[in-house]
Amino acid sequence: MPEFTWRPANEAAPEDVEAVFEAGGARKCRCQALKVPGWIWRDTTQDERDAALLAQTGCGTDGPTSGLVGYVDGEPAGWVAVEPREQYPRIWARKQPWMRMDPDAEGIWSVTCFVVRKGFRKQGLMYELAAATVEYGEQVGARVLEGYPTEPPPGKTVIWDEASVGLLQVFLDAGYAVHAEPTLRRRVVRKQLA
Repeated sequence: MPEFTWRPANEAAPEDVEAVFEAGGARKCRCQALKVPGWIWRDTTQDERDAALLAQTGCGTDGPTSGLVGYVDGEPAGWVAVEPREQYPRIWARKQPWMRMDPDAEGIWSVTCFVVRKGFRKQGLMYELAAATVEYGEQVGARVLEGYPTEPPPGKTVIWDEASVGLLQVFLDAGYAVHAEPTLRRRVVRKQLA
């Protein structure tokens, strides 16, 4: 069995983060889609998104950071974005009320994005990363973890980029519970922490 480990991205090497984001939609987005309001996102260049991700991860610093890097047998294999909800201004800019429930609540951390590197997919790594968010949330003193996964209709599948927000079952297996069902495919899940 391969060994899964994880670390906050600020404790990872920039090369490890780059390896995870090397291909697919993650290469373009760089986990920036919810970090800036829509019109700014549309106007950013790839170089600006690359630089923003590097700055947000805080690699080689004491933090803060914007996510966790997962490793399989020591090789960087995945990413999950997790940080205080207020770090995601585009959540607050959206018109859907489910993206901005209880805006005055403190201590809510959002889990917004998963990336699993090619060659490591279909091995359950997203489940490992979701479980890591709970351990990390406890370490950093988050009160609530909140995710926005998709749940495909029965008999339907999702393409990888659609699953970047996470799949409902992944969150449920990590101990999250459904908090709201705003659309046919989207769920809001939460994990209460001590």
